[in-house]
Amino acid sequence: MSSALDHDASSATGTATRGDASTALELELRHVQKAYPGSRQPAIPDLSLTVPAGEVCILVGPSGSGKTTAMRLINRMIPLTGGDILLGGRSVLERPETELRREIGYVIQQVGLFPHQTVRDNIATVPRLLGWPKDRIEHRVRELLELISLDPDEVGDRYPHQLSGGQRQRVGVARALAADPPLLLMDEPFGAIDPINRASLQDGFLALQERVRKTVVFVTHDIDEAIKMGDRIAILREGGTLAQYATPAEILDHPADAFVADFIGADRALKRLGLASLADVTLRPLNGDQPAGDLPVSTSVRDALAAVLAAGGRPLRVLEPDGGVRGLATLEAIGHVLGGAGELDGTGRPPARGQP
Repeated sequence: MSSALDHDASSATGTATRGDASTALELELRHVQKAYPGSRQPAIPDLSLTVPAGEVCILVGPSGSGKTTAMRLINRMIPLTGGDILLGGRSVLERPETELRREIGYVIQQVGLFPHQTVRDNIATVPRLLGWPKDRIEHRVRELLELISLDPDEVGDRYPHQLSGGQRQRVGVARALAADPPLLLMDEPFGAIDPINRASLQDGFLALQERVRKTVVFVTHDIDEAIKMGDRIAILREGGTLAQYATPAEILDHPADAFVADFIGADRALKRLGLASLADVTLRPLNGDQPAGDLPVSTSVRDALAAVLAAGGRPLRVLEPDGGVRGLATLEAIGHVLGGAGELDGTGRPPARGQP
């Protein structure tokens, strides 16, 4: 299968491909509380955080930490007990529930495509409910299928059971984006996918996010996925309290307490290497060396370390997208990053994630 939601998305046009946050809105959870009748303890006692427009916020934590509950409160699938949630400065409580949900994209683990409808009809669900003209819907469906690197003429008339799991998940993302919502909710969207296709879907979604720049709230139980996918991570404790809310780099470098340190694992330094690419490393000049192989400059430093070690410690040539040679990846160069000499920007990432 081709790389999911990959860089071929450049073939699409229109509002879905804008590389800014013009269609995204800031999300604020303000002293949010949720208690269920008959329960001795609230599921969420008091949760406050702000997601800037166009950023990906990951909710992660152990079972019972309230991460899915918090997400379901945002689009009012369950009612708030206390506090407020603001989207673009306006309380979600001021909006009719049906209207609100049509303006928030939602992607779940099992996709939830309608089995009796074609791919084209599934993607068109919300635009039809909003009363869009037929020709506008047809254009939008084609645009989105191209955006997620699926051929509209090949898959548009297929039914969900005729697609692979990865393709179904990509169509689920397209359906969530159909009405160009300012906010996208993703509830463990890649959890049911095999590891190889899961990594492809993750990479593809990050590439897609670089283009559409939605505000995203993404629930996962996997800290590695959180570090890879998030601009900011909210780590919740059991009982629904917020342990730390910060960028992946800040959490890895300065965990708030023992719970956070234990949750992210003892290999924090190696996880930190996954945030940088070889584009951020001071490489050794080629100088007539015979490298053991090649790596694209977009390779994460963590993966580059594994590749150099697999090559017996011999350097690897690092190639630009156009085939030009940037330099050599060596254990010494990677060691500088591991030791903190290769600091990145304030987020711990290069300006355009995943791009050289």
